[in-house]
Parts: sequence; structure tokens; C-alpha cells
Amino acid sequence: MAKTFAPQGTLRASINLGNPVLANLDAKTGEAVGVSVDLARELARRLGVPLQLVVVKSAGISVENIERNQADIGFFAIDPKRGQEISFTRPYVLIEGYYAVRKDSAITTNEQVDQAGTTVAVGKGSAYDLFLTRELKNATIVRIPTSPAVVQAFLDQNLAVAAGVKQQLEHDAQKAGGLRILEQRFMVIRQAMGVPKNRGEEAASYLSAFVEEMKASGFVAASLTRHGIEGAIVAKAND
Repeated sequence: MAKTFAPQGTLRASINLGNPVLANLDAKTGEAVGVSVDLARELARRLGVPLQLVVVKSAGISVENIERNQADIGFFAIDPKRGQEISFTRPYVLIEGYYAVRKDSAITTNEQVDQAGTTVAVGKGSAYDLFLTRELKNATIVRIPTSPAVVQAFLDQNLAVAAGVKQQLEHDAQKAGGLRILEQRFMVIRQAMGVPKNRGEEAASYLSAFVEEMKASGFVAASLTRHGIEGAIVAKAND
């Protein structure tokens, strides 16, 4: 199985820093840390191969790493478009997507967002981008290069709405001031591991079993706690 996952002898894991629930840079070491990194390390340990973290700043680039054979596994929000090239496991965590607006905005509910003339900032290629591209019929989506840059671009470009991970929006809103988060989530992101489909069914099955064991054993929950992550919940078997 090691040769299937790591044909070059090293397991290359694409790590997306654009979602702070999953990965961040350690302030002291500058290295990537988080639940996705912990899962990658454990998988490499089981396969008996070295691990190489391919660290990127956006979900879109992380997907491209898989599609261009620059990574062997990755951590992604499950989405039909991505599923054309990637075999997903069941989700290991669920993350909520929210909208942020200025405090004086007339928008108070999610339903008010999809209006002609409303501009919505999203991270390009993120799960929110893919979801809102399908769902929003009247509002205009403004794609920002990375998710962590969404709120600043929303402010700089005087856009109406910012969409993203609740924790990221709350952090940025506190730093910027003058913003509020709408009360209801607009989507739940099912965050999973993925392997290129061309690695075959055996690899996909192995990775799926690995994720289920990591959830059931408490590994995922312990990792979230260790990294101080709030708001993300461990996915159940039927999520």
C-alpha cells in the first residue's frame, strides 16, 4: 500500500493554510500544525514512509496539487466538482460557513444576500466559492486569491458581504472592527481526506478506513482540542 500512496517513496500531503480550523503556521517554529497535519503524520507512520508537507494558502491550489500530481493526499471540503478527480473519504470534521457584513448593513438574514447588486467576497476555489457559485442566482461573487484575505478585500473593495469559515470571519471581524456575523450558517462543510482517483479503489478504501478509525478512536477530537480549535465538530459515521 505504501507504493500506491507514495510511489516516489515519500508521502506528499497537500496542506491548506487557508482554513484555520485545519492548519496554521506555528508562531515559534514557522511549521504547519493542525488536525490535517496530525492526520498526515499518522498516515505516513502507518505506511512506513517519510512525510513531506506541501503547504499552500488556498483550497484551489491544494486541489491543483492533487490534479497535477504534486501531492499524494490532501484535505478538502467534499464537493461534486472536486470529486471528478479525487476520491473522498467520509468527512472527519464538520465546519460551518457564515456571512459577515458591516454593522450598519441592511442585510440581517442569509436570504437577503442573494439580491441583484449585492457583492459577495469568497476565497477563490474554496468550498464556499463552489457552493455559492451553484446557489446564488442574483448576487455577484467576487473571488479573492485566498480565504484569509477575504475580509480585507471585502473592506478595501467596499463589498457587501464576506463569506467564509466562521472562526476566520470572527477573528478578522474582531481585528478590523465594525463588522457582524449573520446569525445562521449558510452551509456546513464536510471536510474529508482525498486521494487521486487514478491511485485506484484499494487506496480509496484504505484511506476511508483510516479516517473512520481516526474518528472512532478519538484521534481527531484530541487533535482539535490540542490545537485549541473551537466550532468544528467531529463528523459522525453517517454525516
